[in-house]
Amino acid sequence: MSSTNSWPLWEVFIRSKRGLNHKHVGSLHATDAEMAIENARDVYTRRQEGISIWVVESVNISASDPKIMDAMFDPAADKIYRHPTFYDLPDALKHM
Repeated sequence: MSSTNSWPLWEVFIRSKRGLNHKHVGSLHATDAEMAIENARDVYTRRQEGISIWVVESVNISASDPKIMDAMFDPAADKIYRHPTFYDLPDALKHM
């Protein structure tokens, strides 16, 4: 049998019963996606808190470089129309 160190690393995302989105909960090693989902179910949803599991092989994830955070996110600061803070909202309007 092969060592688990040679198995690919998978990132696990769980959607909770009360949530609308999947959240990263951890990582695990598995031989394939089916095994990763089964292991994720056993490890990360022991209290039956999840309703959906996503697994993604770690090598397939691309991320921005934290070192270039300013250059990456600063262009959004000059688009004031995306943040309509200049509107007067009625007091009856909640959750806005």
